Amino acid sequence: MTQFLTQTSWCVPLYGLIGAILTLPWSTGIVRRTGPRPAAYFNVLMTVLAFLHGTVIFRSTLHQEPQEIIIHWLKAADLDLSFALDISSVSVGSMELVTGLSLLAQLFALGYMEKDWAIARFFAMMGFFEAAMSGLAISNSLFLTYALLEILTLSTYLLVGFWYAQPLVVTAARDAFLTKRVGDVLLLMGVVALATLSGSLNFPDLYEWAETAHLSPTAATLLGLALIAGPTGKCAQFPLHLWLDEAMEGPNPASILRNSVVVAGGAYVLIKLQPILVLSPVASTALIVIGTMTAVGASLVALAQIDIKRSLSHSTSAYLGLVFIAVGMQWTGFALLVLFTHAIAKALLFMSIGAVILTTNNQNLTEMGGLWSRMPATTTSFVVGAAGLVGLLPLGGFWALRQGVSIFLYENPWLVAVLLLVNCLNALSLTRIFRLVFLGQPQPKTRRAPEVPWPMAVPMVSLTILTLLVPFMLQSVSVLPDWDYINPLAVALLISSGLLGTLMGAAIYLNRNWSRPLQISLRFLQDLLAYDFYVEKLYRVTVVFAVDVISKLSNWIDRYVVDGFVNLVGFATIFSGQGLKYSASGQLQSYVLTILLGVSVLGLLMLWPLLQVLSWEFKILN
Repeated sequence: MTQFLTQTSWCVPLYGLIGAILTLPWSTGIVRRTGPRPAAYFNVLMTVLAFLHGTVIFRSTLHQEPQEIIIHWLKAADLDLSFALDISSVSVGSMELVTGLSLLAQLFALGYMEKDWAIARFFAMMGFFEAAMSGLAISNSLFLTYALLEILTLSTYLLVGFWYAQPLVVTAARDAFLTKRVGDVLLLMGVVALATLSGSLNFPDLYEWAETAHLSPTAATLLGLALIAGPTGKCAQFPLHLWLDEAMEGPNPASILRNSVVVAGGAYVLIKLQPILVLSPVASTALIVIGTMTAVGASLVALAQIDIKRSLSHSTSAYLGLVFIAVGMQWTGFALLVLFTHAIAKALLFMSIGAVILTTNNQNLTEMGGLWSRMPATTTSFVVGAAGLVGLLPLGGFWALRQGVSIFLYENPWLVAVLLLVNCLNALSLTRIFRLVFLGQPQPKTRRAPEVPWPMAVPMVSLTILTLLVPFMLQSVSVLPDWDYINPLAVALLISSGLLGTLMGAAIYLNRNWSRPLQISLRFLQDLLAYDFYVEKLYRVTVVFAVDVISKLSNWIDRYVVDGFVNLVGFATIFSGQGLKYSASGQLQSYVLTILLGVSVLGLLMLWPLLQVLSWEFKILN
């Protein structure tokens, strides 16, 4: 039975797709008498089956050699487009993480979206979302991976724009879709180039080709930059980072997955491309630069946000920046560990703030306070999620960041400074959020806030326990080192950075009345961070302005040059036709004579060059 389930591991992504299809009678309005909740139950049931199926596969692949399943899709001449699947402990574990968090997010959504009239449509999109992410986890083909990334882009657009009656939601969905498309188009160029150069798009074949490939520096640079463009957009990295905080306009259960495993999907693809990216030192340097700028910049921007979801979304970009640094430095083990621990902790944080948003109908940090005594389960979840995200011993975030500090401590100390700075700033940001939301005096919108109902409390408490068990999970798969091999200096630096950030967050003065500082320098700094270093305005005066001018010029050329020429031809045809109709006598002899004259003239024009040549030859002969 276990062998059969392992061989049918390709079915796991189909569970979510089947769940999405089963919801169609309710989401399209064909079935109305029962209400939309049966659609949600069908989708949850299929996710449970996917999780159980994946559990069996993961146990059978643990500490075993990876297996490859190839499904040939199109074979013609030398072209062989196949779906290659990687069945290993890492890929199946990633798939289990997706299905597990998707299950908890859907259970959370049963309570969060209870009164939403379109809950069936929401669960259909969630099933579609889950199917794409599960397939991405076990994909071993760049061709299939690119197709699944495109599905994720579409799913993001649909889920962000779920409440499409709100203008801000429509704008956010459009911006998210178009921003990702910029990276996807460049990634497609890289995929086509790789297919031409290597002759295959399966990752094992690409790795074998990369070992012996000899590319010019220009070709290697262009190929590497094209391949990292897609993950840059998917992971909300600079300069394609503006979409993630706007995407927080979507429902919170979708934000749980988007900030935990969806953005991690782009980083996961980047990790799989790492053996190819080493061909280009420029691409590796670009990853380090992009990751560093995003990690530090997003951590600073999160400090000035008053929307609770947007503040946490910038934290997501910051941690994904650390993954980019790890891939650029060729430390994929560190990158995978950061992705795993960050996904679980960030999902718990978004569950806790989702509970706060539902009970207070508010996302403004300055209008909250005093919730710790009214929402104890939510408060505990936030504290555990925050502790699991920063370097707090002995939770998962500590072990992930400790590995990075130990790796870069002596050879790249400046990267250690980046890791410690990001950890300190995120500890400061989370402490600030905790004080504004849960501590202090109750505000008008939080004075009567109750604890969330059990459909939301059960998955939230379950994920809280899971976050606490992350170190044991890492120990069971032999990821954690023995204490004899742990660098005390790295541990001390990491704990000190987290403690410093927490103390700073506890000591700074927080004014709930969001007044502006009197000092011009402080006011400028506040605006600089609150408006994300004015990157959006910079885009408007550069990229958006250039596109607007080019589009207007193109429209003018199309209207007055192209259409003008076509209209001129049409006008000339009409004018000549109107003029010729008055010269028609109706006599057949005239028509025949006209035809003969026209043919004669045409024949003379065709024979005229020949006659000229003959005359020249005759003159030469004479």
